[in-house]
Amino acid sequence: MLKNLKDLFDNLAASLTAPAGALLPEEHTHTLQLSTAVLLVEVMRAEPALKDSERDAVISALRRKFALSDDELDRLMELAHETARTAYDYQRFTGLMNERFSQEEKISVVEAMWEVAFADQHLDANEHHVISKVAGLLHVTHGEYIAAKLHAQAAAQG
Repeated sequence: MLKNLKDLFDNLAASLTAPAGALLPEEHTHTLQLSTAVLLVEVMRAEPALKDSERDAVISALRRKFALSDDELDRLMELAHETARTAYDYQRFTGLMNERFSQEEKISVVEAMWEVAFADQHLDANEHHVISKVAGLLHVTHGEYIAAKLHAQAAAQG
């Protein structure tokens, strides 16, 4: 089973570059999972030191958004880290989200990114920049962006 899971997630990275019409529905789902994970990991990687609190926030957000087993989640995190290290832009991750996610789902991704940023009780300018860039690519309005930030900030404080 783990080999099948590994093969599935290994194929996800290749599917990020495939045209959306060339993907099967299951591949769309897995590509969306990887894209979401990469964007969350990018917030975590925006600061020089990787913190456990931020990693826990990424895992928590992925658990809420997707029904994944612990093994699937571990592999998704590994693949997200690998993919984030070689990523040169965010458009390859946000493109399918714009096609497949509702506006509310895109806002929830931005809110999850804010949750990761606030997880260590410190908002870094680089984290802010990553979230702002992704929100723009996801066509999240400024009002929705601010509301997501305030909601995540309140959750982090209380």
